[in-house]
Amino acid sequence: MYAAVIFDCDGVLVDSEVLALQVELATLTEFELIYDSAEFKRRFMGMSDSAFFAALDDDSLARRGKPLPDHFARLHADRYGAALRARLTEVAGARRAVGQCTIKKAVASSSKTTMLRFKLEKVGLWETFAPHVYSGDLVERGKPAPDLFLYAARELGAKPSQCVVIEDSVNGVLAGRAAGMLVWGFVGGGHCSEASGGELTEAGADRIVEDWSEFYAALAQALGEPSRACKLE
Repeated sequence: MYAAVIFDCDGVLVDSEVLALQVELATLTEFELIYDSAEFKRRFMGMSDSAFFAALDDDSLARRGKPLPDHFARLHADRYGAALRARLTEVAGARRAVGQCTIKKAVASSSKTTMLRFKLEKVGLWETFAPHVYSGDLVERGKPAPDLFLYAARELGAKPSQCVVIEDSVNGVLAGRAAGMLVWGFVGGGHCSEASGGELTEAGADRIVEDWSEFYAALAQALGEPSRACKLE
């Protein structure tokens, strides 16, 4: 029997991944690093900041013969922060769906602690989850390692095998699988394409959830008792 749901944040609860992709791809182009959007998502989405910037430096060394300049991370942060302040919204239906879940729940996100809180507060979801909001800062290894999901499960008092993970990235799905949890791939974010479901399934997602309205039925089915999952209205 499942006892808890662990949600990723970016692209699942808040529609931030589409903003991040716009900022990142445009900024990297200025440094002569050009990526196919679909491949960029598969490789980098769900990574911690430290792993992301390290991987970009490796690409820069391979393609340009030198790492990205020291000010790249600050430039990225300034542009992404401006986009979030101006345009961040919830993923349609997230607040209602999550607010009506009556079983244990947490957020486990690769975002840094301060940024994670900012995003959840901006869309009105912080109080829904607090204090069970866990950042990649809390563990040594970020996704696709299972550490963050295992940390969240311990804090919730749930066995990994009792947890359902909701993820939108290949790295996140791999992390949930490595943690021994049931993993649902979520494709309702603004960054998702027709290929997203297949990519998440290939990474090991047990089920694809198209949007938050489908989440109700999926969780009720997994629990076998609709009244324990959500107050369906």
